[in-house]
Amino acid sequence: MKNQIYINGKWLDSNSDLTIPVLNPTTGGILANIPAGNLIDVNIAVDAAYQAFPAWSKKTSNERADLLDRVTELLLAKSDLFAEMITSEVGMPLKLSKMIQVGNAIGSWKHYAQIAREFKYEESVGNSLLIYEPIGVVACITPWNFPLIQITHKIAPALAAGCTVVLKPSELAPLNAIALAEIIHEAGFPPGVFNLVMGNGQDVGESLVSNPKVDMVSFTGSTRAGKRVGAIASQSIKRVALELGGKSSSVVLDDADLTKAIKGTLNSCFLNSGQTCLAHTRLLIPESKYEEAKTIVLAAVEKMKIGDPFLEGTRLGPVISSAQKDRISNYIATAKKEGAEVIVGEAEIPNELLNGNFVQPTVLGKVEPDNTVAQEEIFGPVLSIITYKDEDEALEIANNTIYGLGGAVWSNDIDRAMQFARHMRTGQVDINGAPFNTLAPFGGYKQSGNGREYGLYGFKEFFEIKSIQQEIQK
Repeated sequence: MKNQIYINGKWLDSNSDLTIPVLNPTTGGILANIPAGNLIDVNIAVDAAYQAFPAWSKKTSNERADLLDRVTELLLAKSDLFAEMITSEVGMPLKLSKMIQVGNAIGSWKHYAQIAREFKYEESVGNSLLIYEPIGVVACITPWNFPLIQITHKIAPALAAGCTVVLKPSELAPLNAIALAEIIHEAGFPPGVFNLVMGNGQDVGESLVSNPKVDMVSFTGSTRAGKRVGAIASQSIKRVALELGGKSSSVVLDDADLTKAIKGTLNSCFLNSGQTCLAHTRLLIPESKYEEAKTIVLAAVEKMKIGDPFLEGTRLGPVISSAQKDRISNYIATAKKEGAEVIVGEAEIPNELLNGNFVQPTVLGKVEPDNTVAQEEIFGPVLSIITYKDEDEALEIANNTIYGLGGAVWSNDIDRAMQFARHMRTGQVDINGAPFNTLAPFGGYKQSGNGREYGLYGFKEFFEIKSIQQEIQK
C-alpha cells in the first residue's frame, strides 16, 4: 500500500512531513500511516488537473467510457481485496462490504460508462443549439462511512463527463482510495486527469475548496462541514454539490404490517452500525401500538449480534472511532435525561470487544418530536420511537427537522402510502421496504444538501450548458 499522494500520473512524497494513522475500529490497532497533505500538495494537484482538462475534455465520450470500463474490470478482479480492506477500515461486516460497499461501486463504474456513451451532448431548442460541456476541474471530498461508493459516485461521472478530478478521501478510511488510484493508473488514464491528495479537512479540504482553478466542489459529509464548504466556495462563485446529514422518518400508518415495518426500519437504522446518512432513525407509530411495537423490537434486536466484522453471523461491527462511540453514548444519556425509555441497548459490551469501538444496537421509546435525539443526527445504531395521534400529526412530525434526505411509509394501502409520501419534504421515500435504486437521483431537501448523485441525474451535475443562437433563415 502506497504512503504517497498521486499527482499527474505519479506517486509522489507529500510536501508535508506529517502523517496520520489509520486505525482499525475493531481492534484499535494501526492499519497504516498516510501523508497529511498541505496547501502545496493541493496546488500542485489542482494545477495538474487544470493542465490536463483541455485534452481530456476533447476526447470522445467512447474513449472516456472505455477507460471507465477498464476500471470496472480491474475492480471486479480485486473485489475481495477491496471488501476486506473496507471492513478493516470501516468495520462493516465482510458479507455486506462485498455486496454493498464494493458491489455498488463496480456496477456504478460500468453504468456511468454506459451513460457517457448514450448521452446526447447537443440539442436544438428553437434557433439555439444547446451544448453540454464539462464544467472543468472538480474537487471531490468524500466521507468514511461508504468510502468507495461515495468516491465512485463523484469521480466516475465527473471523469465520464470530461472533467478532471482532485480527490480528498476521509483520513479515517483512505486505504481504499489509494487502491482505487492504483487501479485508475493501471487502467491508463492520462496524467493529471485524476489526482489524489490525502489529509485533514482544514488543511487539504479547505485548500481545495478555495482554490480559484477548481470549478466545482462535490462534497459529502456533515451539515456543519457542508456549511463551511459552501461559505468558502462562495468567495470564488463555483458550483457546489452537497450531500449532507439526515434524520429520516419511517412512518407506520395504522393499517400497516407492524412486524414487517419495524424489522425493515431496524435494518435501515442499524446498517453499517447506524453510520448511514439515509438511515431511518425515527420510527413513527400510532399511540395505540406502542406496547406491541416494544415486544416486536425486543425480539428483533436480540438477533442482531455485534462482533468482529470478519466473523460469520455478525450483524453490527464497530463504529468508526472512539470519538464517535463517545458521541453516541452522550446522545443516549441525553435522551434518558429528557425522558426517553431505553427499550433495548444497555447490555454490557463483551470483554473480547472492549478494544474496539462497539456500541450496542439501541432503541429508545417515548421520545418526543422535539427531543435532542429526534432532531439531531447521531450517526450510530440508535432508533427513536415517536408516537402520533393521527395521520396529520404523523406528517407534521416527519417534516419537522432541518433535514430532508430519506424516509419511509408503511401501509397495506399503496395509494394511501403514495399520497403520504408525496407530502414528505425529503429527497427519497421508500414504500413498504422497497429497495434502493441506483438509477434514481439521490440527494436532499433543506439542510440535507443540494444537487443529486447516482445515474443520469448525477452525471448531469458535472456539465455547464452553452447556448449558441443561430440566425433565423427568412
